[in-house]
Amino acid sequence: MNAILTLAGKEFRDGMRNRWVLAITLVLALLAVGIAWFGAAASGGLGFTSLATTLVSLATLAVFLIPLIALLLAYDAVVGEQESGTLLLLLTYPVSRTALLLGKFLGHGLILGSATALGFGIAGVVIALGAEGVALGELAAGMGLLIVSSVLLGWVFIAFAYLISVWVSEKARAAGLALVVWFLFVLVFDLGLLALLVSVKQGGDWLPWLLLLNPTELFRLINLAGFEAARSYTGLTSIAVGGAFRPAVLLPLLAAWCLVPLGLALLRFRHRSA
Repeated sequence: MNAILTLAGKEFRDGMRNRWVLAITLVLALLAVGIAWFGAAASGGLGFTSLATTLVSLATLAVFLIPLIALLLAYDAVVGEQESGTLLLLLTYPVSRTALLLGKFLGHGLILGSATALGFGIAGVVIALGAEGVALGELAAGMGLLIVSSVLLGWVFIAFAYLISVWVSEKARAAGLALVVWFLFVLVFDLGLLALLVSVKQGGDWLPWLLLLNPTELFRLINLAGFEAARSYTGLTSIAVGGAFRPAVLLPLLAAWCLVPLGLALLRFRHRSA
């Protein structure tokens, strides 16, 4: 455990030196505040609109940005070390491959988690100060759920990045596969599900369960189910209703999505030559 924490601390400090934390925080904070402030643009004005609309917009921002940031942050975690020749050096230390991978994963997770909390936290403070008639308790609950689920979503795609990184032997190929993963989960899945939804005339009660096959849809469901007024602004996720689609159920499922690719990455890394 000490080895994992030491490696995580080193990875986090490297991220601080490389300005990853600062860059992610600024990007999320600026875009979140901008989206919230221009929320009334559709009606021909400026300023903050309803809290439901603001949270839906922020969740949409997160579902596009967080997976991409996570993949770019960690796609070269192992293959990059291999290409630079430092992986052989790391493996000579008295640290198991499992501890090495978990330590690096924890470090990347801390980078993304702290930056996400800061970025959306700053946006939440700006909304609380600048919006009129916003219930602070409701805002805090909505932003808190958004931050927690965004961090989990980021960790899921960091795990996917690690799975890619231990499977390929070139950084360029890892970068390409990372973009493919982002494209499939964030864009293609929605299009395929929409086509299926249109083609099914009746007896499509099983369609909402397909949303559980995509961590980005789980993320949307968590935020929309956790904020009831947001349901009227939904698209595909509006077909998912009922007790099974509540944050208390969906958050553990999102965490499980993180464990599966991370476990596969650990198995591959144990049998991989340096």
